Amino acid sequence: MQQTIMTPLQPQIHPIYDEATATITYVVFDAPNGHAAIIDPVLNFQANSATTDTKSADLALAFIAQQGLTVDWILETHAHADHLSAAHYLQSKAGGKIAIGEHICQVQKVFKDLFNLEPEFAVDGSQFDHLFTENEIFKIGDLSAKALFVPGHTPADMAYQIGDVIFVGDTLFMPDVGTARCDFPGGDAHMLYQSIQKLLAFPENTRLFMCHDYPTADRSAQWESSVAQQRQYNIHVNETIDEATFVARRKARDATLSMPQLILTAIQINIRAGQLPTPENNGVSYLKIPLNAVR
Repeated sequence: MQQTIMTPLQPQIHPIYDEATATITYVVFDAPNGHAAIIDPVLNFQANSATTDTKSADLALAFIAQQGLTVDWILETHAHADHLSAAHYLQSKAGGKIAIGEHICQVQKVFKDLFNLEPEFAVDGSQFDHLFTENEIFKIGDLSAKALFVPGHTPADMAYQIGDVIFVGDTLFMPDVGTARCDFPGGDAHMLYQSIQKLLAFPENTRLFMCHDYPTADRSAQWESSVAQQRQYNIHVNETIDEATFVARRKARDATLSMPQLILTAIQINIRAGQLPTPENNGVSYLKIPLNAVR
């Protein structure tokens, strides 16, 4: 009798691109009427009026409803500096556990000090439902997934391997854009290089999905690459570039970059798993802006 060879179930992927922040939110699921994870969801924000809206998150909810999906996880690759997280809003509408890497505690400590947050703000990651350890295995319905620790952009970055796909967070961008910056608190170009090598050690046909894309004059937004394409064509970290060269070039480039426009807003929300600060006695939540403290 011929033995049936079972192959791992591969994820179905629905991307939602937010042009304002160049961020891609992903709904990843096993099958229609099955189970899903939402990765790096965006809460829209108008800086001039300090108002939020849920347009991007509602697109994810509409797709989830259309497909009849049950949300198991809301996954953050790290505490983003360029957009606010819609994790808390999505959980209130669709359920699921909000999860991030266990090293978020380091990031919380740094920014609690910077913003002089309320004494009761915990720096133990307890705002999240689950903290992933390195190489932790978890399930999304019938899909098998693994949390990969890929520090460098920040000390807490995770990537998520689901079937033959890896959601790389802020490590790699599309090959013509390069790699993430490393000059945030706790960032390290040596660590990022090693994290990228971990990703590029996967088989060449492994599909890589970016957290961001910054379209050029020659192309529209894109978010899917492969290990083979990154090894050959990435302008910052292809197979011809060694660690010393990468680090020198990364540091030189980072020295020319200004801080992301939303960093002081986004970080305060994102280290709280997407929750707004506790409203004050007038019912309004407030953010803090430290003057002359970030340069």
